[in-house]
Amino acid sequence: MNSDARKDLIDILSRLGTEQVNPDTVEIDTLPPLEIVRKINNEDKKVAQVVEKTLPQIAVAAETAAAALKNGGRIIYIGAGTSGRLGVLDAAECPPTFGTDPSQVVGLISGGYDTLLLSIEGAEDHTDWAVEDLDRIRLDKSDFVIGIAASVRTPYTLAGVEYAISQGCRTALIVCNKTDILKIKPDILIELPVGAEAITGSTRMKSGTAQKMTLNMITTAAMILLGKTYGNLMVDLKARSEKLESRSRKILMDFLGIDYDEADRLLKEAGDSVKTAIVMKKLSVSRDEAEEKLIEADGFLKRIF
Repeated sequence: MNSDARKDLIDILSRLGTEQVNPDTVEIDTLPPLEIVRKINNEDKKVAQVVEKTLPQIAVAAETAAAALKNGGRIIYIGAGTSGRLGVLDAAECPPTFGTDPSQVVGLISGGYDTLLLSIEGAEDHTDWAVEDLDRIRLDKSDFVIGIAASVRTPYTLAGVEYAISQGCRTALIVCNKTDILKIKPDILIELPVGAEAITGSTRMKSGTAQKMTLNMITTAAMILLGKTYGNLMVDLKARSEKLESRSRKILMDFLGIDYDEADRLLKEAGDSVKTAIVMKKLSVSRDEAEEKLIEADGFLKRIF
């Protein structure tokens, strides 16, 4: 980057809320540990209020995500640095929680999965990597692409969203600053202006928290809309750990009023599917009959009973 380009970037950064000096934490390096964390906590308290103001946009994103999955498309997160890591994290948590196939919710991070553990200098600046990453996973117009960026200028993220737009995909962009300098037009824009960070420019803090809250709501609401829960029970979870195996049995015990032994037997007979086990018990039917009823109900237990 030459001097003129660097000066232009400094000018852009100077206009971002997350790059401002926080007047409430300028003396944070002089404080004892308890007061340091109290200062950080005071900043974190502001995040939920910022997110609350964007609930209508988040709801539209969740509905769009659900529609994409229902029609055979995917949710694709794309981002760099902390933003990219949060997208990969949310994607990774969907299969065990909601029983989705790992290919249905995908997280792309600039520089590849190695950057989850160790940052690669300048990875966010490669616009060509975004296009290559989306081509590698065979981007389709049925996919819903969500860009995640603390700033409004992350080249990799914006290039990915812009490319998705050109391919006819539905798109969203989650940013933690005002978007007056934004040059692309996603279908859904989620602005989370969290303001100055406790440590100037450290967007892994309030910005990251706001992004994580938003991603949680998008995928959780989408999965609820797809019948992945019954009430607030995770009836489509995949028992891939001892904790989840126990939770599956606890759900059956609590919901059906049965003891552990019956829950264990029922779950095994249902092929480890909590949903199937519930239908089998409630309607006194076989596994095959229960699975057929779930297909007819598009996976929604409340459409069966």
